[in-house]
Order: sequence, then C-alpha cells, then structure tokens
Amino acid sequence: MRKRAFFISLEGGEGAGKSTHLKFLAKFLREKGFKVETFREPGCTCLGEKIRKILLYSQEEITPLAELFLYLSARSQFIKEKLKPALEKADIVISDRFSDSTLVYQGYALNLGIDKIKLLVDFASQGIKPNLTFVLAIDPQKGLKRIKGKKDRIEKRPLKFHKDLQRGYQLLAKREPKRIKVIKSKSVSYVQKKMVEYLEKALKWKR
Repeated sequence: MRKRAFFISLEGGEGAGKSTHLKFLAKFLREKGFKVETFREPGCTCLGEKIRKILLYSQEEITPLAELFLYLSARSQFIKEKLKPALEKADIVISDRFSDSTLVYQGYALNLGIDKIKLLVDFASQGIKPNLTFVLAIDPQKGLKRIKGKKDRIEKRPLKFHKDLQRGYQLLAKREPKRIKVIKSKSVSYVQKKMVEYLEKALKWKR
C-alpha cells in the first residue's frame, strides 16, 4: 500500500507572504525530484470559491459562529474533492492554510475559544493533519502595509484582531512544537533558509 504524501501547511497573519513562500517550497521540492501538489484555503473547489467570496467580500455582517461554519464547509469539500486524492498520488502536498487557521482566526481572535471549536475543526478535517506547519510571523502593521489593492473584510479588521492572530499561533506552537515551526519574517531569504532546514530534518535528506 502506498504511503500517504507528506503534508505541509503554511500559516500566518495577513501579509505574511505565504503565497510567495509556497511557490518557493514547491519549486525547491520539485527540483529535488518530489511530485508536489499545492492548494490554498478556502477555495480550490467550486463550492469553496463561492464560500471564499462570501467570507472575504460579503457586505452583510457575518457572525463569528457563521464564519466558522463557512470555513469548515469549504474545508470539508476541499478535502473530499482535492486533498485526499492528492495525498494518495503526490509525494508532498502543500496548502496555504489549513485547520490551524480556523483555530486561530475564529477560535482565538474572534473569541469562540480554541478548545471549544477544536472538536468541530477536527471533525471537518476528517482525521487529516499536516505533518509539518510553518507559521510565518510578521509584525501585523508591517503585514497589513504589504497588502496591495482593496482590502477584504478580514484584512479590514482592527489591529487588535491581527495582533491576536500572532498570539494564537504562538499558543498553538507551544502545544505542538514538533509539528508547528514559527519563523520570523526577517527577510525572504531568511524564511526560506529556515524552511529548508526544517524540511531536511523532517524528510531526512540533505541538499
């Protein structure tokens, strides 16, 4: 029976550079000979993209609880349609956000409670958990300044919300230090160097 792919997730607050570093990781690993699949959450399915538009651009007020269930709905569809097949076929799967985002954004920053929603988050994730998670830690004000164009409804939230995201990720990292690696966004080269170092240890290979 084929071994399931190694699953990596990228996490962090707004403007942390996840998409940039995801592209780097995918290119780096493909050059090493790995078959790599990449995704972003929420999205990657027809339903997920519709939910993404609601979550990011709805003019109506969305309660924290409603927001939670929208994210979980998008994730369960994504897992069924995209993630499970990719984990069976690829060597490495990389996702821009996964379940830790929900625990931090809705559980911690929106005060629903990490421990209160964890059962729901785990249920929607269908037993799937990243093998390795990179949290890109950036000063919230600096991250928000990086965002170009019109901000979405999450990016528009008060600075306190964005600072709470950092605290939430630090809390999760303390709970799962072997899986969750916090990397300070000192520079692009520094972040990528640290990611490669952690990958070498996790995958047990050298450059």
